[in-house]
Amino acid sequence: MSLNGNRNIVIYFYRVQITESVRGENVFIIQSGCGDINNNLMELLVMINCCKIASAERITAVIPCFFYARQDKKDKSRAPITSKLIANMLTVAGADHIITMDLHASQIQGFFDIAVDNLYAEPYLIRWIKNNISDLTTSVIVSPDAGGAKRAASLADKLNVDFALIHKQRIKANEVANMTLVGDVNGKVAILVDDMADTCGTMVFAINRLKQGGAKRIIFMVTHGIFSNNAVDKINNCDVDTVVVTNTIPVEQLQEVCSKIKIIDISPMLGESIRRNFQSESISYLFNHTC
Repeated sequence: MSLNGNRNIVIYFYRVQITESVRGENVFIIQSGCGDINNNLMELLVMINCCKIASAERITAVIPCFFYARQDKKDKSRAPITSKLIANMLTVAGADHIITMDLHASQIQGFFDIAVDNLYAEPYLIRWIKNNISDLTTSVIVSPDAGGAKRAASLADKLNVDFALIHKQRIKANEVANMTLVGDVNGKVAILVDDMADTCGTMVFAINRLKQGGAKRIIFMVTHGIFSNNAVDKINNCDVDTVVVTNTIPVEQLQEVCSKIKIIDISPMLGESIRRNFQSESISYLFNHTC
């Protein structure tokens, strides 16, 4: 027997039981798509269905990092659109509402027939930049690929700084062949912005290219820090000065082996989104403000 972080939820190996009534209640279940991802997904689905058949009035799944978010399209023959499958599974299990953050592709919201609130870490990134970079006029926001250009350009506009883009060509998944820098970073603080860092191979290539372009300081900012395989070793051994990551995925233990990693706590935004959903208030305020 184990307790899943709540004294009112008991898990006996593969049997789940909620030990107090949720009939007519507004239930929020929090589970991020990280770690043992398939077990975590299965736990979430079972918990949703458990609350559904226990007559909960409304069930909201709070998923800070969405499961299989990068498989959002059929980009190769016989490739699955797994994020669409996850959307179907959550809906069939009984979820009425989804709260997530910085989806890899915004069209994932369209995979659902239920309401989805996609929050943005951008306000927290802006606050960190303003608090930690003294002279923004010597800074440039850099997108590591064309797919992230819209995200980086939005950040650059709100900070009123320059924007640059790195065009990359992949030879296969998680492996980059070459990169071309479009924009001027010479003598500037280059702020590399992305939504997700997995093996950090792209990050290392981008940092090397920015160094070649004359960047005097490089900061890498990412919403979801997966940091699989030897990603932390790559961070320690490359020329990046700081890696700023939110805690949509728990990364606190990585700070013990990598002093470059700085964490932005986005739990206030998730907490406020839960409160606003419960009170039936607007969520759009959170798109441009911190809590």
